Amino acid sequence: MTKAHILYVEDDESLSFVTRDNLELQGYEITHCSDGREALELIHSRRFDLCILDVMLPEVDGFTVAREIRKYDREVPILFLTAKSLKEDRLQGLRLGGDDYITKPFSIEELILRVEVFLRRNRISRPQPPARYRLGHFEFDHANLSLLHAEESYQLTQKEADLLKLFADHPNQVLKRSEILEKLWGEDDYFLGRSLDVFISRLRKYLRSDESLKIETLHGVGFRLKEE
Repeated sequence: MTKAHILYVEDDESLSFVTRDNLELQGYEITHCSDGREALELIHSRRFDLCILDVMLPEVDGFTVAREIRKYDREVPILFLTAKSLKEDRLQGLRLGGDDYITKPFSIEELILRVEVFLRRNRISRPQPPARYRLGHFEFDHANLSLLHAEESYQLTQKEADLLKLFADHPNQVLKRSEILEKLWGEDDYFLGRSLDVFISRLRKYLRSDESLKIETLHGVGFRLKEE
């Protein structure tokens, strides 16, 4: 089996050495960059299965690198590394198309678990036949990460598409927060729940032009995609 190829961008020399060493011990191929400018030079010439980006980087920050990645690749998972106190960093990273974040300091075991969840989900999803849905006035193509309307179209991130597919597979049914988090993030966690709220807000923004579609919040329970 081909090794999963991970782009790891981190300027902390000690942390990057330990992290890279542990990821390689897990069987991953790691390309490490110590600054954002170096990463920008690589992302146009090489394909990666996962990107791990520190937010605070010399030369070019992690958000700029992520923004550039999303210009040509909406599917590759992006995991941000961010300082625990900087809540706005985490939210901004998700708005830019990031799939998840992990706060510093973190355990290597936690990072490896997050990596495994993302890569395993991608491997499982690839052999499945393309999933196309009709949602109100929208046509949703999960495989191509597209949401099309007569007057507008959106190119989704992988996480956005996975969440919308979950709703599309269960129309007018209540999905518990814990079930969504377990299925899409691999665990039910408070901070991951905040990430889920960001993705829900983004889907609502995409669907707002169709009044027959509404993602309802059932406080303390979960969400429901209501189709009238």
